[in-house]
Amino acid sequence: MSKRELIDCICEINRTAKPEFLAMFSVDELGDYLEHLMELDLTDVAVCG
Repeated sequence: MSKRELIDCICEINRTAKPEFLAMFSVDELGDYLEHLMELDLTDVAVCG
């Protein structure tokens, strides 16, 4: 995946993530973070609002 694709995928999962912030990281770091996000059980991360 390209850096742009990784950032887009991350932003879809983590809606609070800012593309400008994510752009500071390497492709490898973004890939690792995306992998981490995809492993999360989202029922455990529910936000009360």
